[in-house]
Amino acid sequence: KLKIATSLSEGGFASDTRLKNAQAVNAAAQAALEAARSGVIGAKSGIESAAASIESAAAAITAAEIEFERLVIDAPFAGLLESDTAELGSLLQQGSLCATIIQLNPIKLIAYAPETEVNRIAIGAPAKAELAAGGGTVNGVVTFLSRSSDPETRTFLVEIEVPNSNLEIRDGQTAEIIISAAGAQAHLLPSSALTLNQEGQIGLRTLSASNKVSFIPVTVMRDTTQGVWLTGLPDEVNVIVVGQEFVTAGVTVIPTYTEQTK
Repeated sequence: KLKIATSLSEGGFASDTRLKNAQAVNAAAQAALEAARSGVIGAKSGIESAAASIESAAAAITAAEIEFERLVIDAPFAGLLESDTAELGSLLQQGSLCATIIQLNPIKLIAYAPETEVNRIAIGAPAKAELAAGGGTVNGVVTFLSRSSDPETRTFLVEIEVPNSNLEIRDGQTAEIIISAAGAQAHLLPSSALTLNQEGQIGLRTLSASNKVSFIPVTVMRDTTQGVWLTGLPDEVNVIVVGQEFVTAGVTVIPTYTEQTK
């Protein structure tokens, strides 16, 4: 019996059995490891797929919210609804007109200054306007003065901002605008007193202390219903307001004084 056991041991029976058993255990462990790895990869793939679905759903929600917000049209400023172009059920394309909103407070007055007067106007200068349709006089401030003139009229755009909280001033009304500027000596005379000399200059015929007629060129500052404001005259002057077309410079006349303007 001892010899048989020794022979089996020497023949490697016992060690072959253990080796095969260990190899079988190792193969099973390898299979279990691969199965575990496959499970982890599958789970990770499932997580990534679910995350992508969540992101896609969130993007769809955001897009739906943006489209929903487009159903409400907000004006860029507060104002009055002047016209409602779109009707109920109308199909509106992007950029198409749906309504007209006007802002009347403050309201902007537009004027055009001649090139002979534009240098006297400054941004921030006080201004007032008398409405042609009535409603009195309103006060405002110059907010814009164009640097380039209109190529046809050679005038410069002036914008004046006027408070209009009661909305009495309507869009498109006309007004007579007066802008404060540096003071100048001027006389208020009837426009009928103006005449022309032989060179075509506009001016007045005046009388000297010896009642001799002379011609003085003038510049019209402003034309009003009360008369015209003129510059270019001395502080005190005798002006012929009636009959100036029947006399010429250099002749002596016998005047009849009806009014003295200083």
